[in-house]
Amino acid sequence: MQTILITGGTGTIGKALTKALLEKEYDVIILTRNIQDKELPGPYHTSRINYATWNIEKQTIDPDAITKADYIIHLAGAGVAEKRWTKKRKQEIINSRVDSGKLIVDSLKRIPNNVKAVISASAVGWYGPDPLSAGEGRGEAFEEDDPADETFPGTTCKQWEESIEPVTRLGKRLVLLRTGIVLSNEGGALVEFIKPLRFGVATILGSGKQIISWIHIDDLVRIYIAAIENSTMKGVYNAVAPQPVSNKELILQLAKIKRGRFFVPIHIPSFILKIGLGEMSIEVLKSATVSCSKIQVEGFTFLYPSLEAAFKQLLM
Repeated sequence: MQTILITGGTGTIGKALTKALLEKEYDVIILTRNIQDKELPGPYHTSRINYATWNIEKQTIDPDAITKADYIIHLAGAGVAEKRWTKKRKQEIINSRVDSGKLIVDSLKRIPNNVKAVISASAVGWYGPDPLSAGEGRGEAFEEDDPADETFPGTTCKQWEESIEPVTRLGKRLVLLRTGIVLSNEGGALVEFIKPLRFGVATILGSGKQIISWIHIDDLVRIYIAAIENSTMKGVYNAVAPQPVSNKELILQLAKIKRGRFFVPIHIPSFILKIGLGEMSIEVLKSATVSCSKIQVEGFTFLYPSLEAAFKQLLM
């Protein structure tokens, strides 16, 4: 079978993707900084997962990993929401994406390989707020040809995509997936949304009117696999579900599933979020309605197009 080389393979998306690739009988190589610290994704202990070393800071990579790969899936990048956006942390976020992209490009230039395509993560942080005066509510949906926003998330995504783009000049097919909020039981936003509900509190952020463009982890994994298997896919695609929702809709629907009628909705004022999160509050309070029409034109069908369907699978 064909071999998929994955960066960021031990993260939430990487683990789910590795599981799905193994089920489809692909071989997988996961790049890691320290093989001694390797963590097999989920319960999969099989000879069809191998590990190879790379070091983004030193710009080194195991050449055998590149030689053996038929496709590269590039997920690596420091977590955007894990720490407050200090000047140092912002540079770490940028460097982890730009320098890893540069390493992949340089490796494909100098190491003989048969890589057919590179599928790289990006994010809907590329887009600015919905074009409404109040910055809230549902605006005209952003599409892939809309320009990058000039805030930190937008400029970071622009540099991220530009760092991997040179693979096209090496004759490689490139797919960039601008991903929304990923809903998964294994980590990320959904786990954080659930935490206050343990105490019966449904925390609505700001006004709650801001639109969240989200995607179920299974659909995201299926898009990555489609990008491998569908050779007509090229360029940028928004990896978001067809039915974005407001923060308030999401939190209240989640609360009803987890607590029934036994919860209290509480709005966290925007000024408190700005004090507590600093610049990161931009993304928490921003309303961004993002279109998935382009990926649907490619023939992709969502298993979980609505929040109700996603929550039914994840929580019930």
